[in-house]
Amino acid sequence: MVSAVSELAGLGGRDRGVRWLYGDVSTLTAENAAPELTAADRCDACGAQAYVRVLMAGGGELLFCAHHARKHSEALSSVATHIHDETDRLHAKNENER
Repeated sequence: MVSAVSELAGLGGRDRGVRWLYGDVSTLTAENAAPELTAADRCDACGAQAYVRVLMAGGGELLFCAHHARKHSEALSSVATHIHDETDRLHAKNENER
């Protein structure tokens, strides 16, 4: 199973261990995983690069930047069937950095 991890807070004194994805929402598996999000995938709320894909029961999907995924996490957890979360990519160290 491919596990979804949430964005690590880390800014503004927030606890880095707090995750926005909880409860009854399942994560995507290899069988139902949508393609990886790219720079062409844009947040439905603001147009920024999307790092979270939310699949709805009716078959639709919503894309969110990390900020809007966090902002709407409670509502999303109650209506989503799957959440594909790639916000960990925001904290991945650039391999070219020294």
